[in-house]
Amino acid sequence: MKILLLGKNGQIGFELNKRLGALGEVIATDRTQLDLSKSDELTDFIDRMKPNLIINAAAYTAVDQAESQPSLARQINAIAPQILAKKATEFDIPLIHFSTDYVFDGLKDGDYLEDDLPNPQSTYAKTKWEGEEAIRLHKKHIILRASWVFGVHGHNFLKTILRLIQEKDTLSIVSDQWGSPTSSSMLRDVTFHIADLVLNQKAFKDYGTYHVRCDGETNWHHYASFIAEEAIRLGLKVRCDPLHIHAIPTSQYATAAKRPLNSRLSTHKLKKVFMLELPLWQDEVKQVLKTLVH
Repeated sequence: MKILLLGKNGQIGFELNKRLGALGEVIATDRTQLDLSKSDELTDFIDRMKPNLIINAAAYTAVDQAESQPSLARQINAIAPQILAKKATEFDIPLIHFSTDYVFDGLKDGDYLEDDLPNPQSTYAKTKWEGEEAIRLHKKHIILRASWVFGVHGHNFLKTILRLIQEKDTLSIVSDQWGSPTSSSMLRDVTFHIADLVLNQKAFKDYGTYHVRCDGETNWHHYASFIAEEAIRLGLKVRCDPLHIHAIPTSQYATAAKRPLNSRLSTHKLKKVFMLELPLWQDEVKQVLKTLVH
């Protein structure tokens, strides 16, 4: 079996690259080896590799920067997935693709279901939704929508807070955006489980869109406070303790791109179809902090 993994240096791709070897030969690329903004390069590469499975963990994820680079964001988040879907159809192989809670406007009261109506509010969100629609043109697709991804590798909120509490005396964090911090290691394990099924279960028919996140919910302010509490418990010397992390509304934190106030995704479908249990976000945060603090 030959698995093509795109985005090996991203948070999810980094984790997957360590695990997928158990399923076959892994061809893992990053932007220096395969530029997804160049369509011909991508097409030629897949034709040469002839994979049995494509996993797309690559994306343009600079949410605010996308507002000033819409063409590049669209090329990577929408056009590249369109090519992946086309080639996967030609080779008749499964395609696993990662998407985001940002495809929703965040105005729903309660958890978003997979078939709820998307209403993307930013350039990043719109290009990710366009990418999803392109992927769906290929029958053998799995789209995994995740939210608030964090891990030991790459840039994420947890690592930013860990740095800031050592540098600053006070922090102001928004408290009216709700979601579920989701570890890249958990996403790796879920993806590995699904990849194993689509490669080795000949009668596999459960293709489609799934939401995947850790159990439990929180807001950014509580999340930041939890990170600080745990880091202090682990012995990290900080300047800013949880008492000096202040809650503010989104209206007081200006960003170029609009964020959804509600990023809560229902994982009922994923758990039922794949018979999975998902960990609490607090437990996953503790595990990552143990690695980063010591």
